[in-house]
Amino acid sequence: MTAQTPSRAGLLLLAFLTFLNVLNFVDRQLIAGLAPLLMADLGLTRAQIGLLSGFAFVLVYTLAGLLLGAAADRISRPRLIAAGLVVWSAATALSGAARHFGHLVSARMLVGVGEATLTPAALSMLAEVLPTTWLARAGGIYYAGVSIGAGLSLIISGLLAPRFGWRFCFVSLGVVGVAVAGAVLALRDPRAGRARGDGGRPGGAAGRRPGAPAPFLADLGHVLARLRTGPALALALAGGVLVTYAAASAVHSVTWLVQERGYGFRQAALTAGVIYAAAGLCGNVFGGWFADWCEQRWPGGRMGSMAVVVAALLPFNLLFLTLAPGTLLFHVSWFLSVVSATAWYGPLFATAQDLVPARVRSTSIAFLMLVINVLGVGLGPWVTGLVGDRSSLTRGLLVAAVVGGLAVVPFAVGARRYAADRAGALEAGSGSG
Repeated sequence: MTAQTPSRAGLLLLAFLTFLNVLNFVDRQLIAGLAPLLMADLGLTRAQIGLLSGFAFVLVYTLAGLLLGAAADRISRPRLIAAGLVVWSAATALSGAARHFGHLVSARMLVGVGEATLTPAALSMLAEVLPTTWLARAGGIYYAGVSIGAGLSLIISGLLAPRFGWRFCFVSLGVVGVAVAGAVLALRDPRAGRARGDGGRPGGAAGRRPGAPAPFLADLGHVLARLRTGPALALALAGGVLVTYAAASAVHSVTWLVQERGYGFRQAALTAGVIYAAAGLCGNVFGGWFADWCEQRWPGGRMGSMAVVVAALLPFNLLFLTLAPGTLLFHVSWFLSVVSATAWYGPLFATAQDLVPARVRSTSIAFLMLVINVLGVGLGPWVTGLVGDRSSLTRGLLVAAVVGGLAVVPFAVGARRYAADRAGALEAGSGSG
């Protein structure tokens, strides 16, 4: 592998971890795809659907992720992921037995604990086997699992739920996940014998003795120190919260199509699934490639690329929510709004890894997920659902789109600070031990 070309083993690992992320989001997004049926069968409100997609999941997910992200910096990451896969798949299957809102809340909390193992471990593994020039592209490909998984979840809901019921969807997908866990254990953790820019010990500071890692609070302290001394990281977090708020609010899309745009459930779920999978894949791959292309040409190019994409595609988000359904422009705007909702994943997570010392990459990713999930994924669906209950989902989704558009400001300002703060992170990594 040259400095610019990924190895075959690195690409295979990227493909497998992306597959796991697809499975992750198929399970996670079932609530969104089945929302109209859950509302009808269990008497749930739009706000409760928002809570199930948001706070009921992300509070546990992010708090567990912060601890498990630090754990991923020091223990076998394949074993950690395999254990999490069993937990979240079993909890997904248990969701099929729910009789009321409280049952679903409990199951979603367990799903959150299990899924918290995946992303910090996966992205830090990829950072150790792929060239630095591939970080945003790799993140974009990995996060294509969001759109593919969410799209498949909608398609599965549209195909299976009308025939077998919504409970069958939860149970069958949970069984699939448990079956895959064995394959995860066959992975080799790339940390052994590999390091990048952190004093010679894989995944750790120079001179740190294997088996005696720094405490979790010390790792978190390094991340918080970079937030204080390098404003680019704080600005990336702010922009990430805003775009996540808008993207997460889209969990109400199927309900919006059924209740306010006249679609049947099957038509809404299948159409949304196909568009979300195709457009989301385009958004993730394009966003990662465009960010790396910009980064190779301008200091702070990755953050600048996010500002450009958000600004360019915001008009299409607004058109999708205001045009009459069924027209060509409606579907084009729908497609581009999903591109906008997914293009930032790779650049944002590459930024979070670039702006901290290499030894705390997993912890930095977990901290980023804590912030954007609580303030973005938590608030977005819930507030949008509240607005939908009191006024209309159209209004709630329009507000969310505008909130997402505000991310242009922190991304653009952060791009100006990126180069200096990146140098500070490298210095902090080489100067500690």
